[in-house]
Amino acid sequence: MDGTVLVADDDRTIRTVLTQALTRAGCKVHATSSLTTLMRWVEEGKGDLVISDVVMPDGNGLEALPKILESRPGLPVIVISAQNTIMTAIQAAEAEAYDYLPKPFDLPDLMKRAARALETKRRSNVARAGARGEQGDQAEQSDLPLVGRTPQMQALYRLVARVMNTELPVLITGESGTGKSLIAKAIHDFSDRRNLPFVTAAASDLQGMDGPSALIARSKGGSILFDEVSDLDLEAQGRIVRMLDSFGVNAPRVMASSQTDLMSRMEAGQFRQDLFYRLGAVTVAVPSLRERVDDIPLLAEHFLNRAERDGLNARRMSDEALELIRAYSWPGNVRQLENTIRRLAVTSSEELIGRAEVEAVLGNQPEIEPLVGGGEGDKLSASVAKHLRRYFDLHGGVLPPAGLYGRILKEVELPLIEIALDATGGNQAKCADLLGINRNTLRKKITELDIRVTRRRKLM
Repeated sequence: MDGTVLVADDDRTIRTVLTQALTRAGCKVHATSSLTTLMRWVEEGKGDLVISDVVMPDGNGLEALPKILESRPGLPVIVISAQNTIMTAIQAAEAEAYDYLPKPFDLPDLMKRAARALETKRRSNVARAGARGEQGDQAEQSDLPLVGRTPQMQALYRLVARVMNTELPVLITGESGTGKSLIAKAIHDFSDRRNLPFVTAAASDLQGMDGPSALIARSKGGSILFDEVSDLDLEAQGRIVRMLDSFGVNAPRVMASSQTDLMSRMEAGQFRQDLFYRLGAVTVAVPSLRERVDDIPLLAEHFLNRAERDGLNARRMSDEALELIRAYSWPGNVRQLENTIRRLAVTSSEELIGRAEVEAVLGNQPEIEPLVGGGEGDKLSASVAKHLRRYFDLHGGVLPPAGLYGRILKEVELPLIEIALDATGGNQAKCADLLGINRNTLRKKITELDIRVTRRRKLM
């Protein structure tokens, strides 16, 4: 490791430990217990990295972050804090900190992060910094609970922070691939229950006389997530209700996720009303990627950096490539984006990923809507709209029979699932992954729509 590190912490032991560790690693270190002294060093141009506590005798490290970045754009700041709640992490993210670690931290982990920060600082140049603009080094924050700076994500951060340490059940909604399980894990990891188990419950965990009680025992007062709770049948839903009613002292925190509208399923008799109201004390809606398009370049860089840390070659996007990535509709949301970026990191032969490489990769994963410049007639939504207008016109000014919503969805679901099954050779696991839905959901749809599944060896 090479560079000068500015350490600011009012704990003498922490200053001593960090000074010794960083010095042994080859760094020069300036340590202080004063935020005023830290700011003076920064303004004098000293330091390639700042490691700062939040609560200092003469100020707040988070509040000083904007001043540091204004004085020294591109200077990475790692925030360490005993106030280890998600709110602190969110505040660090909003203040454009390079990274955040709750105390007590693991020294080897901090040293790895410091090394990455110094390497990023060393490789960066004025041209690239200017191109990144407000994104700064946010993309390096792989261990913060979420990546995104749009108003939609900031609102999500604030809501998560408010419900973090409450006892209220949380229902997390959003499309497949938006990161619902990541939200649930963040709520657990940054709460007072972070040292207790986080259990993701499946339908099999609820079976048998002892299933629910065994599930409670496994959680040990931590958190239980019922992932895609809408996929559970009514019997399993009833078991959850009875389990929740049996909770006593040291009960686990309950969370659930769903990519379908539970209210509609409840009204259709497919989801228990008593379970709906027990789970939905707080609803956290995770926005789709098309609702936060401005986060796409930031996420792309984040995933490239993650790929590099995983041992792949360093890669970056050209402006033209980023423009194309940003214009894509991403029906698979963040999961699809991450898989695409990782594939680009693997297949690209040059450090700079160009537009042609992105076109080649995206060309193999058709989207719901065209990339850019397509006519309105090329969109699936336009074709559906044209069909529906004709359908209404055929009724001669009289409304069609009730239940139109379900009939139209069935008309779209049937060919979509049939074609997806054909494309994957009848492999239901691959088909579910392709569609971005749970395998149990796919099986239910196959049964409901009376789809015949034929296995083939040759896959597309």
